[in-house]
Amino acid sequence: MKDNKIRLQKHLAECGVASRRKAEELIEMGKVKVNGHIATIGTKVDPKRDKITVRGKTVIANTTKMYIMLHKPRGFVTTASDEKGRKCVTDLVKDVPVRLFPVGRLDMNSEGLLLMTNDGEFSNRLTHPSYHVNKTYRVTVKGDANDEKIIKLKEGIVLDGEKTLPCDCFVAERKPDRTVLIFVIQEGRNRQIRRMCEAVGLEVLRLKRTEIAGVKLGMLPRGSWRPLNEKEMRRLTSIT
Repeated sequence: MKDNKIRLQKHLAECGVASRRKAEELIEMGKVKVNGHIATIGTKVDPKRDKITVRGKTVIANTTKMYIMLHKPRGFVTTASDEKGRKCVTDLVKDVPVRLFPVGRLDMNSEGLLLMTNDGEFSNRLTHPSYHVNKTYRVTVKGDANDEKIIKLKEGIVLDGEKTLPCDCFVAERKPDRTVLIFVIQEGRNRQIRRMCEAVGLEVLRLKRTEIAGVKLGMLPRGSWRPLNEKEMRRLTSIT
């Protein structure tokens, strides 16, 4: 007899609840139940037979996949909901007909390009470290970013005991009291660019993500969203 069971986190991702990694976090936190019992990592489910709930709400399979880009403003957290009552990026896409979650993250004080979807596999491909997806940022720092500091940033900075991957970093503009840098990185550690800059004595005044894997934010107004077009989808889904 054919076994129709799949891993719970994969099913949650396919239903648009969250990315696979975020789904695993929800399971570890005890927020997911299968047939009334708290699930654990490794649990398998039959989507047609088992009742799955997340935070008490029944999970319903969503067959309509949607992919958008959002121009995230500063002051919004990159989560679907926030226990502290802070503004969430999902508040900006309430007019979207399906429930979306963010692909990766931008910290609350950062802005710019954020992809959102209800396709967990798509999200996993773009955020998993093994795929080395390029992300471009325009970063304004206080004071002068000299050549020595830029070389250190390019070569990598030790954060939490592990060195960041080499990245591209160059000066886009110099002003008397500040420097505008362009970063192209392939990682997505928590507050990575801010912490890298702090490590070489640079204070970040503004951080904006402008591009992901060749897909550019362009002139999309702050706080607005639009669906990804066919060319952008081909570019993002071709990542291997």
